[in-house]
Amino acid sequence: MRKQAILTAATLMVAGTAQAEGLPGVTDGPGPNMVIEVAGADGTAKGTITLDLYADKAPAHVARLTELAKSGAYDGVVFHRVIDGFMAQTGDVQYGKQGGDTSRAGMGASDLPDLEAEFNDVSFQPGTVGMARSQDPNSANSQFFIDLAPATFLDGQYTVVGQLVDGWDVLNAIKKGDASANGAVDTPDYMAKVSIQE
Repeated sequence: MRKQAILTAATLMVAGTAQAEGLPGVTDGPGPNMVIEVAGADGTAKGTITLDLYADKAPAHVARLTELAKSGAYDGVVFHRVIDGFMAQTGDVQYGKQGGDTSRAGMGASDLPDLEAEFNDVSFQPGTVGMARSQDPNSANSQFFIDLAPATFLDGQYTVVGQLVDGWDVLNAIKKGDASANGAVDTPDYMAKVSIQE
């Protein structure tokens, strides 16, 4: 199995710091929107985040996220890798289900085939949504990450699929992982329910 990660631990140190007061200037585009209800490991609701998906920039990737969300595949999937000042990663529908053994979370994918990269001109900024992949640029499948800070060193290397348009405070409150373990999270928060608004 391949590990779907976006960077090695050594590279992570170049990440910037997160904005403190939300995301000025960000508007909700034509969508579709992915709405994620976030819960703590004990099931306590932590709030909702809304992602505007860029069907015009990454049509195949947005179609994949939409398909998995509509099928319920993302419901109960943990935020297995969260690095303060960098990003929160989730979407491992194979090994990342809350309440089960998540020790391999980050190594799995869906039953669907991997996707060809759809690199575009969108820069990785706070709230930008990108697809996680292995070393192969054409290996994105189900996992995705949301930036907590500018990460322009990812530009042109990972497919941007959307932008957070609501719930910045909820995103920032997702439980962080252990920096010495490349962001792995013990008793992680999870996506209780993921839905699509067309």
